[in-house]
Amino acid sequence: MNLAIVSQYYPPEVGAPQARLSELAAHFVNHGHHVTVLTAMPNYPTGTVYPGYGGWLRRERLEGVEVIRTFIYPTKAADFSRRLTNYFSFVASSIVIGSAILPRPDYLLVESPPLFSGFSGTWLNWMKGARLIFNVSDLWPESAVRLDLIKDGGMAHRLASLLEAFFYKNAWLITGQSKSILANISKRFPQQKVFHLSNGVDTQKFGPIYRTEEVRRKLATNGECVALYAGLHGLAQGLDQVLMAARMLRGDKDFSFTLIGDGPEKQNLQTRARNDGLTNVRFVDAQPASEIPAFLASSDLALVILKIDIPGAVPSKLYEAMASARPVVLVAQGEAAEIVQNHEAGIVVTPGDIDGLAHALRTLRENPELRRTMGANGRRTVERLFNRKDIASRFREYLEANLDLKDEGQVEPPR
Repeated sequence: MNLAIVSQYYPPEVGAPQARLSELAAHFVNHGHHVTVLTAMPNYPTGTVYPGYGGWLRRERLEGVEVIRTFIYPTKAADFSRRLTNYFSFVASSIVIGSAILPRPDYLLVESPPLFSGFSGTWLNWMKGARLIFNVSDLWPESAVRLDLIKDGGMAHRLASLLEAFFYKNAWLITGQSKSILANISKRFPQQKVFHLSNGVDTQKFGPIYRTEEVRRKLATNGECVALYAGLHGLAQGLDQVLMAARMLRGDKDFSFTLIGDGPEKQNLQTRARNDGLTNVRFVDAQPASEIPAFLASSDLALVILKIDIPGAVPSKLYEAMASARPVVLVAQGEAAEIVQNHEAGIVVTPGDIDGLAHALRTLRENPELRRTMGANGRRTVERLFNRKDIASRFREYLEANLDLKDEGQVEPPR
């Protein structure tokens, strides 16, 4: 089987789609298939092209995966015009270069968001004669409306909705990272086939065994209880909620917060923490993906934060925290909250409830046994339900089973 993946984001960048797609690609290669990834020059989330990269084209091989990188206009800014320029620069370069050198695949998987990558995927699918798989990690434009990036019912919303429908209807299969994403799509597009390509975690890369005294000393300078956030400092995360809770808890000398990562909101957060005199909050630069398991395992509890209720969102850092046997303080609703509550893996707080967030943090700080129990519950849950290798195997087996079925009516229903 020849599989092509079109994604604006890919390692050496650090992030949810980067980890998920690279592990999926490596899994297919390890089972004898050829995988080509068409992606941008790495620049996320710093907004600067990484050293050693740049220009219009670069080819390399990572873990047996052929990687084709094309030009992108890099930016860290969150304003609409520069963000659109960022997205469409990759759309244009990936279409031109992909048309010329992308090997003809059996399946072409395009990652969304950004939704606009669907232009590249749809065009290349038509050119190469592949089956298009549209992978939906977040529902756009719905999430953009919830985050006030575009106006509900406005011109941008209407155009994006038309694009979304166009891409879905041209897909052979729509995959989604959560059950609620697929339920939303199936309700609006009942004629389209869907497959639950769940998010998850490599339970061998993340686990309590990665705790080290060296990292622990970096986190807890005075032996205090440490709440750790590791990930993007962006608009959707709403990390100002952490700062507000830290302000309420700054009299508690046995508690501190560590925020690891980068993103468009980091400078604003640092300024706010400095102005509020929050000595219980530490900001750490983005770390290589290989270092994150040790930071998680060496913390006392993990923060997974969303600004608002985003339909279908289940952050990948939730699975990583659970795999690390850390209790989770989840600020979110929907499917993510159901996972934590149903498996007693942490405490759920409604976005915007700062009093509730502070209470959850106090509860876990004061109850080490509760932290251990919730952490163990989370570890067992991901081993059983959200092991990324098992998820990749089910997807690979589905594509293998349908590889030689030319008649659409013969395609087996997704599992």
